[in-house]
Amino acid sequence: MVTLGGLVFLAPAILAALILLPVIYWLLRVTPPAPRRLSFPAIRLLLGLQAQEETPERMPWWLLVLRLALAALIIIALAHPVLNPGSALPGSGPVLLVVDNGWAAGKGWPQRQEALRTAVDKAERAGRDVVLLATAPTAPGEPVAASRLLRPSEARGLIDNLAPSPWPTDRAAALKAADALRLPGSVHVVWASDGITAEKEADGVRDFAARLQRFGSLEVLTPQAFDLAHLVGTPQVVDTALTVPVKRAAAVGDVPLVLRAAAEDGRPLARTEVRFPAGQRQAEARFELPSTARNAIAAVSIEGETTAGATVLVDERWRRRPVGLAAPQDTARAQPLLTESYYLQRALEPFAEIRRGSVADLLGGTQPTDRLAALLLPDGTLSSDADRQAAERWMESGGALIRFAGPILAANPDPLVPVPLRFGDRTLSGAMSWTEPMSLAPFDATSPFQGLTIPADVRIQRQVLADPSPDLADKTWARLTDGTPIVTAEKRGRGWLILIHTTAGPGWSNLAFSGLFVDMLRRVVALGSGVGGDSGQASLAPVKLLDGLGRLVPPPPLALPIAGPAFASTVPGPEHPPGFYGTEDNRRALNLGSAVTSLEPIPDLPPGVSVAGYEAPAEVDLRPWVFALAMILLILDGLIALFMRGLLTPPRRAATASLLVAGAVAASLLSPAPARAQDDSRTIAMANHVRLAYVETGSQDVDAISQAGLEGLAQVLRDRTSVNAEGAVGINVESDELAFFPLLYWPMTEGQPALSDAAIGKLNAFLRTGGTIFFDTRDQATGSSGGALAGPGAEKLRELTQGLDVPPLTPVPPDHILTRAFYLMQDFPGRYAGGDLWVETADATVNDGVSTIIIGANDWAGAWATGPGGAPMLPVVPGGERQREMAYRFGVNLVMYALTGNYKSDQVHVPAILERLGQ
Repeated sequence: MVTLGGLVFLAPAILAALILLPVIYWLLRVTPPAPRRLSFPAIRLLLGLQAQEETPERMPWWLLVLRLALAALIIIALAHPVLNPGSALPGSGPVLLVVDNGWAAGKGWPQRQEALRTAVDKAERAGRDVVLLATAPTAPGEPVAASRLLRPSEARGLIDNLAPSPWPTDRAAALKAADALRLPGSVHVVWASDGITAEKEADGVRDFAARLQRFGSLEVLTPQAFDLAHLVGTPQVVDTALTVPVKRAAAVGDVPLVLRAAAEDGRPLARTEVRFPAGQRQAEARFELPSTARNAIAAVSIEGETTAGATVLVDERWRRRPVGLAAPQDTARAQPLLTESYYLQRALEPFAEIRRGSVADLLGGTQPTDRLAALLLPDGTLSSDADRQAAERWMESGGALIRFAGPILAANPDPLVPVPLRFGDRTLSGAMSWTEPMSLAPFDATSPFQGLTIPADVRIQRQVLADPSPDLADKTWARLTDGTPIVTAEKRGRGWLILIHTTAGPGWSNLAFSGLFVDMLRRVVALGSGVGGDSGQASLAPVKLLDGLGRLVPPPPLALPIAGPAFASTVPGPEHPPGFYGTEDNRRALNLGSAVTSLEPIPDLPPGVSVAGYEAPAEVDLRPWVFALAMILLILDGLIALFMRGLLTPPRRAATASLLVAGAVAASLLSPAPARAQDDSRTIAMANHVRLAYVETGSQDVDAISQAGLEGLAQVLRDRTSVNAEGAVGINVESDELAFFPLLYWPMTEGQPALSDAAIGKLNAFLRTGGTIFFDTRDQATGSSGGALAGPGAEKLRELTQGLDVPPLTPVPPDHILTRAFYLMQDFPGRYAGGDLWVETADATVNDGVSTIIIGANDWAGAWATGPGGAPMLPVVPGGERQREMAYRFGVNLVMYALTGNYKSDQVHVPAILERLGQ
């Protein structure tokens, strides 16, 4: 490989042929004279014996230069010139590619793969093997390991299949794997890093780089500071809002982030912009939503960032669930500090929506009891049998019934308690007691309170004692230091019965004054929401997990369940990727924030390490351009030779024109970017196959959704019908031929330019000759009362169709062919549901009964759109996947309607068919 500035020749040996240019020059100096044409009679031969004009034996200098340039271009093209190839690889041994494929590498992953492919290309040119080492573990129980020596073609296959993992890297394990390598020669190491590390791992990163450098040479690829991955932290409920912290590794610039809150079905609920304060690396997103919308949030993610750390999953623990507090509204007016309901309300306010009232009101018909997560009963609020029976029925249906002890329960024990109680209460201080007030003992590993910190000043003065029983230990969640239970619980039906053996106020303890009281209530309330801790050894199976690009996917086969008591301390990894665990009805969210405690940029590396970004310009292969230029010079030389020999005469114009056309075609084929108008293969393909077409709007996002939507619909057509649709194609109505397509899908966007008169004429001709245009205003989500004909998309449609022959329109009648072209249906949902679908009136249709204009507002391409793996790209609301299926069915009916016309309305043969069926 020879480098000349930014130009590199990959086959430099061929350049040695340039020394032959003097020989070519000597050979080209002589031009044989052209034959002369003499007229008969023969007497003219005598007159011409003494020629006065001599034919030169040397060609003109400009023709000589032209031919030498042609020879030089051919030699240069054969030497394979490349622009911007980067520097050559140092060393003589294999190339070691170290790849950070943890969660942070998901941002810009295709760019990282391209950088790795470039490194493999360099190794192939140098004739060197490749070793690939990924720094994140890939399977449970398997250590990080390097590959064997690979040929470059094998390494490309591994790189193409490599994907980021949704957990952190393990560079210490990767270093052990690197130390185990025994590679010959001086090895060049390329470390494709994610650019971040934990604060405590900074020294380890320097050691990692120093060890890689000892192989020979080290090149580190790292993203720019503003391209580093962000981390969304654990959400919190503050007042009436859901707050979500966002961290970044480097405090650079004031680049805003947009966070989106989405529901379980992917439906967006809210968006908010976050800006980092100057010099700060942490900001906070705040979602102010009504309680119903806030409780529907299932995930919060950073728009446009594809990492597992950019998404945080939300379960019931971070929702403000409705909690019933059995205490009338006016009980705390006289002396609020003496009532238990006052302390319970203050403890519940940070994370719950509180509903106060009597037990009958909360569990009767005056409140939506099916949404109560828990019901708290201070001492004396469960006095009647009717209330007790209603509370028991509600609890067994899935709620958490939380009772507090006190003088009334101590004097009148009732059966609605998790363990039998002794009559009376136990006083731990006073004239008749020799025992001082006691503190709480550390929580057991099986307790839902496991992991909570117990303040040293919490003291229990009085309690209700439990009668000893064989299962008392299993039902005890918290104890005093002398071993007596202070919190007991029992599973009843689908719900929980929980008893706190002291009061909710300051009468028997100071527990209500502590932050521990709030944390304990948060965890027991979560039990009624279906996500609380498990006091047994039940395991939580994976339900849906995040992949390395931050998408919720079905759990892979190697993902393992998590023991219920250990869930709070579980760190995401190969065994337990981040995601939802449990069951569809009872799920807990495991987020990456529990594994990533700090976010720091990679520190300064040892001297001698080459550091570069991923933004290096891509290599440009110049061979097609050089060959195209050589072809042009060759054609020009041929024309000059014909002219000098006198052969370029009028009778030969046809041959000359043919030569020029052939040369233009050859040059265009060799050119790397042929013009669209010259690509006849596209026209042939359009004529030979059925393709679904959409009108290009100029918006990249909308056009990408249209492309993906029609591709998804084409796949459904191939799977379910005899229509062999070849896919989707974008159409420019100003320049493209429309005759190949029976149906055009045209979404409306704000930025579409007005149509020219020529385009209007072309569209009118298209409609008159049997074409159909399906206009999608995509504004049903705005809630416009007029459906497709009212809204911002409809206003744009009116502007674009000025001059278009639009017939009278009407909503689709119940007996229209669209309702039965393939599937039987009356509604036509897309990504959104509702609104009217407008078609031509029955007396206006002329093209075999097919409406030339169809107008709707439900964003059908958004419902049809699928990603590379076949998964839906966008959510559909409000009907979820059932609505998406109906959208596909409408798409099938639409295509069948456009292709087959009104054959479904032909009733000529109905009598004969019925007679054959014997009806």
